[in-house]
Amino acid sequence: MDTVFIKGLKAASVIGCYDWERDIRQTLVIDLELKADFTRAAQTDALEYALDYAAISRRVIDLCDESRFQLLEALAEHLAAIVLAEFSIESLRMTITKPGAVAEAEGVGVVINRP
Repeated sequence: MDTVFIKGLKAASVIGCYDWERDIRQTLVIDLELKADFTRAAQTDALEYALDYAAISRRVIDLCDESRFQLLEALAEHLAAIVLAEFSIESLRMTITKPGAVAEAEGVGVVINRP
């Protein structure tokens, strides 16, 4: 199994449980590890066999833009389900960080692994 990664993808979303969070957009930082067999892409050096990480990035940004979840866990599950359904990926690991959510921390977040 090979891995293509997207690190530090910035997306804005309405996210949070507090009333004040429901009226603002907050920046999230998303890291993705996308797993599949990329042997054919490597052997042929042909773009059509490679994973289109620009398209995946755009899709994740758009999904975050449209969403209004209270919990990062729910957003992560939503994103993972769509990425797995729409792209040629066997599994993924996703980290979503919410910078500034706790004043004393650089960020807080969730990490999920989905087959």
